[in-house]
Formats: sequence, structure tokens, C-alpha cells
Amino acid sequence: MSVRVRGIYTTALTQLLLSEGFDVVQASPPIRRRFEDHEADLSAKPAAVEVATTDDRQGVSLIGERETLESVREIVTGVGVDALDWDGAAPRGAVFDGVVSETLGSGAVVDLGDAEGFLPFRKVEGYVDDGDVVRVQVDEPAAPWSDDRALLGTDITVHDGLVELSQGRSGVSANVDGERATEIVRTTEILPVEVPDGWGVRWQRAAADADMSVLADALQAAVDRAADLEDQLADAGGDPDDAPNRLAPGEGTAWVWFGRECRFGLDEIRRDVERTMVGHHRIKAAHRAASTAVDFVEAVCDDPGGEFPFQAVTEQFGPQRGDRIALAHGKPEGRLIVLGRGEITDYDPAGQVTLERQMSGGGSYDALGVAREQGDVAITKLKEGRWWYPTVYRGEDGTKKGTYVNICTPVELFPEAARYVDLHVDVVKHADGTVERVDDDELDEAVAAGHVPAALAEKARSVAAAVERALE
Repeated sequence: MSVRVRGIYTTALTQLLLSEGFDVVQASPPIRRRFEDHEADLSAKPAAVEVATTDDRQGVSLIGERETLESVREIVTGVGVDALDWDGAAPRGAVFDGVVSETLGSGAVVDLGDAEGFLPFRKVEGYVDDGDVVRVQVDEPAAPWSDDRALLGTDITVHDGLVELSQGRSGVSANVDGERATEIVRTTEILPVEVPDGWGVRWQRAAADADMSVLADALQAAVDRAADLEDQLADAGGDPDDAPNRLAPGEGTAWVWFGRECRFGLDEIRRDVERTMVGHHRIKAAHRAASTAVDFVEAVCDDPGGEFPFQAVTEQFGPQRGDRIALAHGKPEGRLIVLGRGEITDYDPAGQVTLERQMSGGGSYDALGVAREQGDVAITKLKEGRWWYPTVYRGEDGTKKGTYVNICTPVELFPEAARYVDLHVDVVKHADGTVERVDDDELDEAVAAGHVPAALAEKARSVAAAVERALE
């Protein structure tokens, strides 16, 4: 039940996991300082599960031993009603016979069956072209809501927290600074562990703080995983005619997306450990440069409480009037759809912006049943933290075509996009004043499929009912 945590949510998640009886290992120096009075170990030991903030800071990845991962997943998704989670379609360490579907300037897009991956040419011996079958392993999985594909390689590798074994390496090396690297390499030679032929050893940074017995346990675990993987690949065989085909399952891999209520819930947990301003995680999730600003405020202010400083945050990092931002329309099954970009034509420092988009012609507006024509304008009012937002559609001559109210997780106004997850059920008001609630059946289906938790669905229905009453 050991977990390694990294990224902007580390302090809060460390506190949460420790309170639930987990061992947090490989802790960074700041985390060790913050928890020095909490009787926590936090030492350099192998982790059963790695929890890491995603590159876009919108959530976390969970990678590791499946049983422990599911326990961690249950706890992490409990931080707020607007947490959503998904299994990874291309888990770390999974091995596939994939089919090259497209070649790009720096690599190949590979069809894995249920997902796509990207194989850089620098990781391939020889030449690959469209239609080729390639044996690949997932090196870095990709969040389902991101535009990225899983990063693939052709060298078979296993991880065990402190150490990596790879068939693409030889000998022993260490990603550790100074003389400690040489010391670890020499220590490896006397550990009571036999590394199988054809596998090279690469110690990770956290190994610098581990003692000899821990290094031995980590190396033995990695050797055992390598043997298991070799057996899986031998049993699978692999017929190119069956490609795309998964040959080895890889590690347990899951993704958790945090909504706005989750971020504020994590603030409360972090506040039990360290001085934490209101909106700590919401601000850090919005912009990388915001982390330094948040840390400074918390360092110099005795009581950084009060309300979420929307005006100060948006004046510093955006969005502001005149900016162009995207409508980042998340879907409960994990996809992200960008509903175009628009210009902010009005900014309210109390937490609201008006977004104007020019519409292209063709088709019709969902649920309104009105033709979408060239020159139409969509005017959307977005308020930070609100569970819904309205869009009014007008023709080129200003004629109102109808209003569409989207029910969603609480809106977050980030510098580049307004982010939320659509909750299917919506309310529309037609040009003649008729009000209609739509897509309840899609929400029911999402609940049945496990994409929307029951509590979140109930919240969506109650919000839709309130909006419907207000519009009638």
C-alpha cells in the first residue's frame, strides 16, 4: 500500500492518503519538511502506485499495481462530486503489435486497437511506413481528455519505482548526481540479485536516498516483472495478421480529472498541513507561472483567507476583455471537444465573462431545430463556479434564434479556455418562448455506463430543473 505522489496536488493527496493508512514513499524534500511531525515514513522505497499531476494540471494519473491502484482511485475520486475517472486505453508498459496508420515528420501514428500511439522515428531501427506492423510498448500513456497520443517505444522495459530494466540497454547506470551514481552502480554488483541476460539496469533519482536492502528489494521486484513480461510475450506469440493486438497488459493505469469543487476540496485538505490560500489548486491549475505567485502569497501572508481572488488572478494571468479563449467542452467518457474560440467582449471582475463567437453556416443548432447560417453570432455568458451557462444564438440581422443552456460541472475560466465537463442534460428556450428540457436519456445512459457517478447525475438533474423553472 505504498504510493509516490508528484505535482501540484502532492501536499493535499499526501495528507489524504496518509490519513487513509497508505505509505507515501519517495517524498520530495518539501514534503518531508511539511510532514516531519506526522510520524510518516516518506522514505525512498518502491511504490506500488505512482500518482502524478497531468501535464495540463487538470488531474492526475494513477499507474501501478492494480489492487492498490483501485484503492487509491476510490479515495482520490472522493475529493469532490465533480471528479471523473477512466481506465487507460493504452496502459504504461503494455505491449502491442500495432499497425502504422500514418507517418508524420518525426514519427509514426500507430493503431493499437482501442487507442492510437505515437512512435518517434528515433526509437525505431530501420524504416516504417503506412500499413507496417510494429511491436511497440507504451512508454508514456496519455490522458483521455488531452490531444496527445500515448508515447511508444520499441525497447521492452519494466519499471519498479526506483529502478528500470530495459532490453534496449546494457550494463548498469544511474540517473543520480555526483559520486552517489558511481556508488549505486558499484553496489549493484554485490546485490544478491541476478539480472537476466539481455536486460540493462537504470537506477532512478529516488534511488539516491535508498539503502542497500531497499535497492536489493527494488531490483528483485523489477527482475520478477521482467520474467513475467517475457512469459506473457512468449505465450502471446503474435501473428502479424492479427494486428492490432495487445500482447501484454502492462501496468494498471487510470486517470482522474478534477473539477472546480475537487480543487477547492483539496485546498481544505492541504490547509490541515500548510498555510493555503483560497483557490490554491484552482490558480495553480490555470497557469504554470501561477505556482510561484501562489507560493509567494502563502509565504508572506499570515492569513491568506477570504474569497477566491478572481479579479487578481485574471488580471495577472487572464482571461481579460479582448482575449480569445476556447470552449473546452469535456465529455463524461473522457473526450475533450473544443466548441470553437471566441472573443471576450465583456469582463466582470466579480467572476463572469461574455464570449462572442462567429458561426459558420451549415446544419442546425442542437435541440433548437433552427438552421445555422453564415453570419450567425453565439453569445455565451460564463460565470466562474456556476453549474450551467447560457448561449444565445442570433442571426446576422440580430434576430434571436434561441437560447441553449448547457448543464455542466462548475465552469473554470482559465487563461486559454473555459473548462468544464458536459453533463448531457440541457435546457433550451426557443425563439417563441417555449422552454424544453432535453437529453435526460443521454445522462441516464452515461450513469448506466459508469461515466457519470450517481451523485453527480443527481446534481445535474437538480440544476436542470432549477434552470427550467427560471426560464419558464
